[in-house]
Amino acid sequence: MSGDATTLPLRDSPAGTRVAGARGFLGRRAEALADTSREMRLGALALLVIVACSLLVVVLAANRPSILSPTSHASFFPRWMAGPLGGAWPGLTRSGTTLKYLFTGALVIMYASYLLGLAYAPRLRARWVIATIVAVHAIFLLAPPLALTDVFNYINYGRMGVVHHLNPYTTIPILEPHNDPSFDVSNWHQLLSPYGPLFTLLTFAVVPLGVAASFWALKGILMVASLATIFLVWKCARLLDRDATAAIVLVGLNPIVLVWGLGGDHNDFLMVLLVVLGFYLLLLARARGGPKGAAREREPAAGGPARWLLPLSALEIGAGAAFVTAAAIKASAGVLIPVVLASLLRSPRRLTQVVLGMAAAATVLGAASLAAFGLHIPDLSTQSRLVTILSVPNLIGLALGSGGETQSLHAVLSAVLAVAVLLCCVQAFRRRDAVTASGWAGVALLVTLSWVLPWYVLWVLPLAALSRSRRLRAAALVLGAYLIIAWAPASGLLWNAIGFHPERTALGRLHGRYVKELLN
Repeated sequence: MSGDATTLPLRDSPAGTRVAGARGFLGRRAEALADTSREMRLGALALLVIVACSLLVVVLAANRPSILSPTSHASFFPRWMAGPLGGAWPGLTRSGTTLKYLFTGALVIMYASYLLGLAYAPRLRARWVIATIVAVHAIFLLAPPLALTDVFNYINYGRMGVVHHLNPYTTIPILEPHNDPSFDVSNWHQLLSPYGPLFTLLTFAVVPLGVAASFWALKGILMVASLATIFLVWKCARLLDRDATAAIVLVGLNPIVLVWGLGGDHNDFLMVLLVVLGFYLLLLARARGGPKGAAREREPAAGGPARWLLPLSALEIGAGAAFVTAAAIKASAGVLIPVVLASLLRSPRRLTQVVLGMAAAATVLGAASLAAFGLHIPDLSTQSRLVTILSVPNLIGLALGSGGETQSLHAVLSAVLAVAVLLCCVQAFRRRDAVTASGWAGVALLVTLSWVLPWYVLWVLPLAALSRSRRLRAAALVLGAYLIIAWAPASGLLWNAIGFHPERTALGRLHGRYVKELLN
């Protein structure tokens, strides 16, 4: 009996252990599934909140003339400008302060939901994210021109050229006939056009539609450009073996870009589309070349430079052309060109093909600009002297006791930007990776730029989405939070409450006076 008593547990132990182990495994698996389900629900909720808040913002702006749509005023808010949602909420408050709080609250909730969506993006189904992106783009397509809009300046410069035969690079809008229907809804009347020649030619093309139809045509073009950019980010992420769903959440659902970018109808979407197209073509060319192609690139060319030229690579030539064309839309894209070239220095054939594409595009675009505008170029020098009161350079000037950004500080920060771009070139050369280095170059540009506007964060987002660098993504998100704090309508009420008035310093008044001189 004693022997039986001692041997039975020995025979039962393995079975008992297996049962307990199985139960433990099943329990852990059930917990993991429960966690996954909870994260999926939270992520889906975040997507729904972004859609709902987007609709709220557009309805608020379209309801009646208010600060949310600055081109409107008490006696002017035509139906074509308000859009199909105009007057959809007739009982909404007329209080400007209440509108500021509602708009800001919606924006903050959207950004919190955006961060939540990013956190749980790996758990989300791709079709949910794609449907959300399409939905919010459709909502902002229906929006009236939201705050900080330049769309009527685009239209006015175009009409100057086509209707009044005035060169927008040599004639300020105040000199055009004031009875033009675009004059009263535009505002940079003392500023020569700072927009790239290719984009200015695009504004020429929509002039025959009239002001109202030009407005909606440009909105549609910019929405399509945004969606095309997101699609290319998805394709690039797949080529780089990144999480494509997380990548398009980062780019396509950023509330700052949606509200101030799509809502404000800015040409940055066209510039960024061409930048991302350039990277996509480079990645596709590398993927099609395969390991053997990469090995050949590292070997000395037996035929010398001639072998670097022929046979031609349509993908790499197209990539070079895309980067230069982006700069012809908006000059800001030019900061990425040296970084891209530096990443290719150890691949002479690829470098040759990209440079060939850049040269070809520069020749064609230069000839078109010469024919349309003569030897004149966009007025970037005047715009470079503009200062937003909460830009990083102006905040540095305040911290130094100068009352804002001085000319000396501007020169120093310009040198800092040049050094930062050089360091990004070194990083791109060493790692043969233009994506991450270009992202940091974009961050450096935003941090040193005197005239920084909220939707400029779009310049960094696609590169951050495709990079392996978590620090770059974190920097993009921090920049987003800073831009909300700086530009949300209710922020002004906060600054008043705490007595923060950078615009009241002697230098702040000077900066403000300079802006007012260019407006109206």
